Amino acid sequence: MPDIHIRTEGRAGRITLDRPDTLNALTWEMCLAVERALDAWRDDDAVALVLVDGAPGRAFCAGGDIVDMHAAAQRGDWEYGARFWADEYRMNAKMFRFPKPVVTFLHGFTMGGGVGVGCHASHRIVRDDSRVAMPECAIGLVPDVGGSLILARAPGRLGEFLGTTGHRMGPGDAIHAGFADYYVPEGWDDLTARLCETGDPGEVDRVASAPPGGDLAGWQDEIDALFGGETLGDIARLLKDADGPAAEAAKAAFARNAPLSMACAVEILHRLGDDPTIEAALGYEARFTFRALEHSDFVEGIRAQVIDKDRSPNWRHPGADAVPMADVARMLQPLGAQAPKLEEMV
Repeated sequence: MPDIHIRTEGRAGRITLDRPDTLNALTWEMCLAVERALDAWRDDDAVALVLVDGAPGRAFCAGGDIVDMHAAAQRGDWEYGARFWADEYRMNAKMFRFPKPVVTFLHGFTMGGGVGVGCHASHRIVRDDSRVAMPECAIGLVPDVGGSLILARAPGRLGEFLGTTGHRMGPGDAIHAGFADYYVPEGWDDLTARLCETGDPGEVDRVASAPPGGDLAGWQDEIDALFGGETLGDIARLLKDADGPAAEAAKAAFARNAPLSMACAVEILHRLGDDPTIEAALGYEARFTFRALEHSDFVEGIRAQVIDKDRSPNWRHPGADAVPMADVARMLQPLGAQAPKLEEMV
């Protein structure tokens, strides 16, 4: 298919996202194509590892293609999102559980749906232009595609900070927070060729360098103090009179992001606890996203950011300190029979 290039080269199964004009945004069919490739290569002895990259440009993958979501909402097809996310989350789980090494080359923007394809791999490579983020709260969604798992495992309270603010991480911060593993600033074509030839993921270790410093390690104590509250309202009240670089970044994000989404993101991370599984993370995310078209700020977020581009969303709640926990509980109640079927790929 024209949007994604799937093939084998030497010992490697290769997946290249190929929509550079849309920052390699994922479509539904692309998600299904990735899943089919993983299924085909899982037990293929000729394939020693999988390589995933994006067509040259500004992004590995800047997210999912959400225009169709808005169109579905306009025609009242509230189940469209649930059908799409069920397929995408199944692919995310298979990527996480894939029994062979998966090497991902995360150039430029890796955000949202791109995290689901690129950041569940065993060998995640970044370079100087890499910018990794989970910005879903800006469009009325929650960090999903299994991103809540990575956020829950991040040091201290970084998960709450990154999940609510959508803060963009450079290479050093992405490694510090657990979204990437290796800093390889140049020579990606040569590395790709060696991986295809040898099928040995150790090639990555041989060329990786110490990553550059970022902001998050220096902000850790400040973030832990400000984001230690039980609810979004607790965090918002602590932020109100705080200063410092993390506080200023958070206050700016809290002023523009959807309050319900941020509140649910915090609650999901707290429910996941210290030892989450990919299935638990995707399951909690689905509770929100499967309801998102009808019951959240998601459609309004798409309108403001993508359709009308006025950047002036009319959120359901007036601020981060004004989201009743009853509203959070309604979005995160169990889905019952509609819950996604996520087989463990072991």
